[in-house]
Amino acid sequence: MQIKTFNDFLQAANAQPEPQRLLFVLAQAGLPDDPSDEERLAYEQGEGGVLSPVLCVDKLPEELPRFAQLLEESTQTGVHWDLAFASALSGRAGIAPTSDEALQPLQMMAEQVKAGLITRFLVINRDGDLLQIS
Repeated sequence: MQIKTFNDFLQAANAQPEPQRLLFVLAQAGLPDDPSDEERLAYEQGEGGVLSPVLCVDKLPEELPRFAQLLEESTQTGVHWDLAFASALSGRAGIAPTSDEALQPLQMMAEQVKAGLITRFLVINRDGDLLQIS
């Protein structure tokens, strides 16, 4: 199944043979510390910059029936974010992973986002649109 929308992501998670836990790293896009003129110009043109993870979230698919709910819940935290990086963690023996089991994978995701290693994640903007970032 090709994933083109957030709903496709939910459907794919629900279609897996084992229950899934959805993992999200919410990040702010910004300039690096002490940016050069070139970095500043590129960022102003929508290129470059750095990603700073600000919030990690894990949910069962049934806990998040639509993207707007993730947006609403994250807004309640008061933490601003620009992009959500999404993945899923598979359960075993018919049992979905717990939030405790999701902690280490979420920490690893956050480190990968911080390092710019994002090609293995779905990237979603605040409008719920999936983005292609290289």
